[in-house]
Amino acid sequence: MLTTGFSGCQKLNLNPGNWLSPAKLRSQSPDDETSVSDEFETKVETPFIGDYTQITGRNLIALQGVGLVTGLKGTGGNPPPSVHREALLREMRRRNVKNPNQILRSPSTALVIVKAYLPPLIRKGETFDVEVYLPGSSDATSLEGGWLMESYLAEQAMIQGRGLLKGHILAKAHGAILIPPMSDSNRKKAVAGIMRRGRILSGGVSVTEDRNLALYLRNDFKSIRNAQRIADRIGGRFHHFDKYGIEEPLAEAKTDKKVVLKLKPRYKHNDSRYLQVVRYIAFRETDVAQRVRMQKLTEEIMMPGRAEKASIQLEAIGKKSIPILKSALKSPLLEIRFHAAMALAYLDDGSGLKDLAEAAREEPAFRVYALAAMSAIDEPEAHLYLRELMSMTSAETRYGAFRALWTLDKNDPFIRGENMRDEFLLHVLQTELETVANTDPDAKEGSPKNGGPMIHITHRKHPEVVLFGSEQEFRVPIAIRAGDVLITGAAGSHEVTVSKYEVGEQDQRKKTSRNIAVVIRTAVEMGASYPDIAQMILQAHHQGNIEGQVKIDALPEGGRMYYRPDADTSLLALKSGSKKSSSKKSSKSKSRKGSRVGNPNMVPNIFHSGAPREKSSKESDDEDDKGQATLSDSRKSKSEDEGEKFVKQTTFKNWFRYFKK
Repeated sequence: MLTTGFSGCQKLNLNPGNWLSPAKLRSQSPDDETSVSDEFETKVETPFIGDYTQITGRNLIALQGVGLVTGLKGTGGNPPPSVHREALLREMRRRNVKNPNQILRSPSTALVIVKAYLPPLIRKGETFDVEVYLPGSSDATSLEGGWLMESYLAEQAMIQGRGLLKGHILAKAHGAILIPPMSDSNRKKAVAGIMRRGRILSGGVSVTEDRNLALYLRNDFKSIRNAQRIADRIGGRFHHFDKYGIEEPLAEAKTDKKVVLKLKPRYKHNDSRYLQVVRYIAFRETDVAQRVRMQKLTEEIMMPGRAEKASIQLEAIGKKSIPILKSALKSPLLEIRFHAAMALAYLDDGSGLKDLAEAAREEPAFRVYALAAMSAIDEPEAHLYLRELMSMTSAETRYGAFRALWTLDKNDPFIRGENMRDEFLLHVLQTELETVANTDPDAKEGSPKNGGPMIHITHRKHPEVVLFGSEQEFRVPIAIRAGDVLITGAAGSHEVTVSKYEVGEQDQRKKTSRNIAVVIRTAVEMGASYPDIAQMILQAHHQGNIEGQVKIDALPEGGRMYYRPDADTSLLALKSGSKKSSSKKSSKSKSRKGSRVGNPNMVPNIFHSGAPREKSSKESDDEDDKGQATLSDSRKSKSEDEGEKFVKQTTFKNWFRYFKK
């Protein structure tokens, strides 16, 4: 063996198509033209798990049901005869509701169709958004101010000759309906269809088992041995400890072609990154071959065009790659530092936090991924950088940093929210106290050191109001509504009056300061819901009663174009060794070709809307096909009576409370 080792170099051809054939692995003789000279050269072509598998389980499951909306202000109506009405009547009778037809005729109720998409990797008990809309034949005109009574959602499929078939119940839904916020002038001009549909933020709750990912081996590669080998390779890289402290791998071979894959908690809010790393775990590789590959990756990560792929491969190798990634942080090019810092973050190393914060602040194409990576590092430094980013001028940078810090630590004193009657959270941030210099590239000349006051409301996923600036006040004179709650204030007054008048109820009236947070709390005490508060804020903004910005769902996006600095700028940066010279936003010259960073369909979970993205005509139909309403494997594994059993065990407290009243 020693003689062979010194007489020539071994060519390890591990190409997926060749590694199975022993004839492809041969030792070279001293007479070969690639014989050893001054250096020992090894060519390695490593097969990865992604070369032999396909990942499933990332599809959205379309759910549908029928429900009853109550609390409408005379905009409801008696639904005409239909399969939906019959389904709702059966449900009401099963719940022992008396006079169901009389209730359906009331102008304060309406029959609605409830739709939702069950997200991938959702755990039992976790929430998601729900959409409701009136059927086309309904006499009801608006869902504004309505509340959806508890409804059940199941998969449905149209089978030829058998009609519409329902699967097992996978979720339930209820809550206040949010109509898209709009000004009074736009409301009068609005198309009737806008008021006939709405959304319930986090209104759906999963009641089925946890959804996991799965790897399926290619047909020409499937075998128990290969499936177990893949599970072992993934388990060697990713594992966790159970409540007894026993190490458990996150992959398990179920059949000769299926490997069940669980999510590593660190990647919970960026499962797309997790899948990328899993695909680049080596299927078969010796220690020598791995060291040679790492040497090659050490060079490639310093090349802007190859840095992303190299960083993911190094992340897949594990902790032993950390020194290589840290050395890449010394590069004067922001792109290279960003990719290295991303990999370090998911390897539980905070050395690149400063570079991630710079990437989020300076380059919009990197922003969404940098913020997601910062949310995965539970270190004090991460909290400080995210607080600083909340004082930038860019609205998406500020709210994106808030969302990242909320994901990292919901109880951080800087962003801790107040529970508003279990309907939404109110976050009051003291950003006016920040004294850091504003280096936001989006800032205009003469801008203040921080981004100024801003109010952010959401129309997806998390019902919340975020006040960037705790001292924000309403301007007077003012006259706005939050549902049935009226807020008024005379010109020159330092107070406003919050009042509510309702037939059959005691009048409520209270004077408060003009502070927006105080007014919101008072309105909620008088019964205002999250949709009411969102509409109140938008109305005040359009009337000029709010000084700062008002934003809705200002989230950073994926799949943006990144334009690398031109050759002269890059060369200057390399010669000077200055990071600052290469971190400024490059001009998007038409003569320079940009590269797309990430994919709009693979945005980290904390910034994802939870619904399928509307696809342009140029994009592939593959992603949309995953979201079709097909009956999933979970239905096949359940007994036929399990869904009905769950329904019978569910409490009817809310229904009885309403109809008793």
